[in-house]
Amino acid sequence: MAPKFENISLSIIMPTYNEAKNIVPLIKNTLKVVREHFSFRFLEILVIDDNSPDETWKIAENCGESSVKVIRRMENRGLRNSILEGVKKSEGEIIVWLDCDFSHPPRYIPQIVSCVLLGWDIVVNSRYVVGGEDVREGKGTLLQRVLSWILNRVTWLLLGTSFKDYTSGFIAVKADVVKSLGLRGDYGEYFIDFIYRAMKKNEKILELPYKNEPRMAGESKTGNNLFDYAKLGMQYIFTLVTLRIKGQL
Repeated sequence: MAPKFENISLSIIMPTYNEAKNIVPLIKNTLKVVREHFSFRFLEILVIDDNSPDETWKIAENCGESSVKVIRRMENRGLRNSILEGVKKSEGEIIVWLDCDFSHPPRYIPQIVSCVLLGWDIVVNSRYVVGGEDVREGKGTLLQRVLSWILNRVTWLLLGTSFKDYTSGFIAVKADVVKSLGLRGDYGEYFIDFIYRAMKKNEKILELPYKNEPRMAGESKTGNNLFDYAKLGMQYIFTLVTLRIKGQL
């Protein structure tokens, strides 16, 4: 095993909604993986839950891990708002966030954190660089995969090809960078906006390959039909057009 990085200060944000069957395995797996690779000065996992009807928040509170902090959000809910609250309340010098259904496997956290420690400002696990792959399966995932592929290529056309996976959402970033830039948007389009503004600020950004795997349990929050995706797609297109036309922070 490679030598551990020492004296790490890390916050891992897990935004959740109805992930009762996933949250404890995800917490345990994440802690196991990161502890194998790093020695910590400070480590926290922030579960930011949008008052899940399946009581994900309560299950996380009772997971038995002292490193876990749970925030149950009763208003102003949504993916971007959850991540942003986690960012604001985090204490680590490096911040990670990821989807909480195992489509973002925790085993890929060490590679992005290590590269931030080596000097990169933002490191993203990417499906669309060499070695990356989207292998999601199950209900609705073929449509998700196709639409993600199309959306990223439209984004390349409008914003350039220097970045590949504009809808990844699996990231490690220096805390001062994300707290300075902030997060804008509603759902997944926040990531396009964040990466584009970071590039305009000349932040050092790196993409690393990973396999986007099938959800372990539960159902996707993105949608189950073309109407759901069309509504979300309009938000993405609006963000893209705004960034392309204005080209400003």
